[in-house]
Amino acid sequence: MTTAETSGFVRIRLEVVLQVDDEGAVTEAALRRIAEDEGMPEAERAHAESAVTEDTAEALAYLVDPFDLVGEVPGVELQQASWSSERIDYDPDSPEWDLGEDDGGDEPYDD
Repeated sequence: MTTAETSGFVRIRLEVVLQVDDEGAVTEAALRRIAEDEGMPEAERAHAESAVTEDTAEALAYLVDPFDLVGEVPGVELQQASWSSERIDYDPDSPEWDLGEDDGGDEPYDD
């Protein structure tokens, strides 16, 4: 039997490139989210506030949440997620950024 026939787990790989036009707005939104997180310990809150203030990529990491992507999808439960953000050099005309290019990963899921 193949994995598709025996496993109910599906991995979705996603890469997103965002253009930030207003770093201040991103930072403010991240700071609001941190302030609203009642379960965050004060030491962690201070670290998070410092990180999002110093780096817009870190601020985006606080705002973009994989749980939000699948939270309303019926019949699924998110088991694990990880994500990161980093500043990159982006050239949309470069063949390196061809989103249709096969990355050598697993075959796409077909239903």
